[in-house]
Amino acid sequence: MTSRRGFLAGLAALSLPLPSWADAGSPDLLAAAKVGEGYHLFGLGAAGQTIFSLPLPARGHAAAAHPSRPLAVAFARRPGTFAAVIDCASGAETHRITPPDGRQFNGHGAFSAGGETLFTSEVVAATSQGLIGIWRSADFTRMGEFASGGIGPHDLKRLADGSLIVANGGIQTDPTDRTKLNLPDMRPNLSHLSADGTLLAQTELPEALWQNSIRHLALSPDGSVAFAMQWEGDPAMIVPLLGRWSPGQDAILATTPEAELARMKGYAGSIAMTVDGTTAITSPKGGVVLLHAADGTHLASHARADICGVSAHASGFIATDGGGALWACDRAGLTLLATGGPAWDNHLVPAGV
Repeated sequence: MTSRRGFLAGLAALSLPLPSWADAGSPDLLAAAKVGEGYHLFGLGAAGQTIFSLPLPARGHAAAAHPSRPLAVAFARRPGTFAAVIDCASGAETHRITPPDGRQFNGHGAFSAGGETLFTSEVVAATSQGLIGIWRSADFTRMGEFASGGIGPHDLKRLADGSLIVANGGIQTDPTDRTKLNLPDMRPNLSHLSADGTLLAQTELPEALWQNSIRHLALSPDGSVAFAMQWEGDPAMIVPLLGRWSPGQDAILATTPEAELARMKGYAGSIAMTVDGTTAITSPKGGVVLLHAADGTHLASHARADICGVSAHASGFIATDGGGALWACDRAGLTLLATGGPAWDNHLVPAGV
């Protein structure tokens, strides 16, 4: 029988507010970075200031931020076999999740709207067949998996209705050294999946662009998705690297001038979108960020060596580079926010999204 003291203690615990991102300093963004010989997950403020820096077990790629609790899941650089669940308020790694035998994480994940479930981008290691792993966030136990709709899924995003958009990059890789095994036969796609794995819609690129691996995604408030690509075909060809898709319709490719596309060197490393539909795609290989209007019209290009991480922020974007700088970015140009930081990795992720 529960004692009166125990009962009252239970009531008191129930009355306490649940931890929130405010308990972790209210970061605006999360980013992985190399610090010395190690790796950390950073929480960043609106001006690029560091709010927290927490160690990772190895190099990170992207993170998934819980929508309300101060939890971040930092994924290993693909193909990886760890995802570290970090309490950003206490700094503790609360869980280390690993995919089942024969599976590998592929760098990205997303929480359900209420945060009860984590979805992870995965592959069957031997074949690169795509899977979405399903994890219960209360204790990060695995509840199941379903097909991603293609080969080599990378980024995935949750829509407002709880469904998922998955970027199936189309590349089969060697499970040990990442050698690309099927470049002549690639067939990337975008798949719209229900939260239980039902394929709702799918689109492919024109056949001439099947070697354009669809990698990263940014969501629009209207339910469409912008996508960034990496060209695996003839390096002498200059091809579109940005597109827009509304499920149930054909994908539309951006109208970027060829001279500006050439600066990207066939590689878009990250993508972000503002509420008005303006998109930014970055190329660390080309050292450039390109801005496009909602209709795909090119607006501006700004040069910065090794620029990659980008997120919508304030009235424009915030971006990071491998030299330790953070930049405000808009049509007018790049404005330095902070320098002297760590070697920032590929992505910037909004906290609490």
